[in-house]
Formats: sequence, structure tokens, C-alpha cells
Amino acid sequence: MSVREEILARVRANQPAPAPLPVVPVFAAPADAQPPLQAFQAALERMGGRWAEAPAEGDLGAWLATLFPQAKVVVSATGEVAGTRPLDFAQPPAALEDVDVGVVRALFGVAETGSVLLDEIQFGVPALGFLSQHLVVLLDPQRIVADMHAAYLEPALARARYAVFMTGPSATADIEGVLIRGAQGIRSLTVVPLSLR
Repeated sequence: MSVREEILARVRANQPAPAPLPVVPVFAAPADAQPPLQAFQAALERMGGRWAEAPAEGDLGAWLATLFPQAKVVVSATGEVAGTRPLDFAQPPAALEDVDVGVVRALFGVAETGSVLLDEIQFGVPALGFLSQHLVVLLDPQRIVADMHAAYLEPALARARYAVFMTGPSATADIEGVLIRGAQGIRSLTVVPLSLR
């Protein structure tokens, strides 16, 4: 038996008995709570994200080009935006290192935190959400839940093999207290309200 197998055998032999997951509480919204859409927008902006209304009519890809005029490589994991290069599932994730703008569709948003939930299906290749310089997230405004308690009750979260709540762009302020965006990931996160068709 290898050392690895021995360690795993010991871990398996010493696991605690399985226990049911705790019940997730549901809280009533305060009387003065903002509607979910407005609360989401405020939380998103507080966390450094941007809310951008898409044009009522027109090409979403062309509109995105006006938001990111310097972008040369746009990769979309959704059929709603073509992008300049297709998402290639056969390439290694590191092949996305030159992506200027990644486009994905969120499963839902969380009003309390301004977060969006993305899973392996929405990303196509999960690295798209972290190697892109800028991430654009399409979000159905009807798919915003009040808080993280409600988010954990969403069936989409339970079905996902890999999922992440993204809240604003990557940021750090641990060097001389200066806020740096994009230090470990995306430099900007833009949420576009767009109903599912």
C-alpha cells in the first residue's frame, strides 16, 4: 500500500457519521427593504461592479464594442453574443489568457450582495471567468433573489457540480492600503439586465 492509499484509508476509517445538512432559514424582508432589482444594483456598485442597460433594440455585440473599444479578443459562452473568437472546449484553459472581454449568462443574482451565480455550464470553460480582463454577465432581472439564504435554496445551486458566486471585480488593498483592481482576476465586472428569450 502506498503512502497516499494509507492516508486515504485512515481518513475514510475515521470519518464522523453522516449528518443531515442544517435547514437554511428564510427571513422576511424588512418593511423598508428596497425592491430586489434596486438592492442588487446598489450592492453591485458598492462592490465595484457596474450595471449597464443594454439598448432596447440592436446588436448586443456591437453595443459591447462601444463599452470596451480597446478589446480585441471577445469570447462568449452564451449564444446571445457572438464574440470575436469562439470558446474552444478542446484547448487548455490557459489558452484564454489573452481574452479582453468574456461574456457569460448568470443563473441568478443575489440582491443582498450584488453577486451572480455562475456554474460550469454558464462558463463553458471556468477559466473564462478569471482570465478575462473584463467580464460581462447577462442577468435576467426576474432571477434576482433577496439574500444568500434564498440563494442556497435555489435548485440551480444544488444541481451544479462547480459553481461560484462572483461579487464585483478582483481587488486587493493589502499593499500600502491602495485599492488595486484586477490583481488576481478580472479588472471589471459589468452586469447587463437581459431577460431570457
